[in-house]
Amino acid sequence: MSAPSSRGGAAVGRLSDLSPIEAGAVMYLRLWGDGDKGRANAASDFDIALGADQGHATMLTLDRLCALCTHHGRRPLVRHGLGCACLGADENCFAQMIGAASEGAREDAMMMASLIVRPDFAPALASLSEELGLALRRMILAAPLPTTGHQPPIAVLH
Repeated sequence: MSAPSSRGGAAVGRLSDLSPIEAGAVMYLRLWGDGDKGRANAASDFDIALGADQGHATMLTLDRLCALCTHHGRRPLVRHGLGCACLGADENCFAQMIGAASEGAREDAMMMASLIVRPDFAPALASLSEELGLALRRMILAAPLPTTGHQPPIAVLH
């Protein structure tokens, strides 16, 4: 039988399986957990994508959200490494919570939050998830789409 803390690290998929918002949530969870350098990188991303004021506010939200998970979690949240393409069970729960909250699915976000933290802290976690999810949504909308240089045809033939 495996230890309870290793259960959350079991690979359940790949980051590429997630939506951009969910994958971003996992990436920023990993950066936050990587210490000062990772947090500085996250803060820089937020500043570049959202501007200084909104970037700072988003970093505070990430800090509060991750601190809540750390201090009031049902058990330690298990993360994979920064460069790992795998998606752990805990990371997937975190990603689904942020994704649901970003879409306004508050009950779903609350359900996922209750799996991560004690029930009395789940509403706060769901609320912070919505703030972070909406910020990630703004970042994705603000990012220029990649281009191949190919111009689409004027008319579609088939």
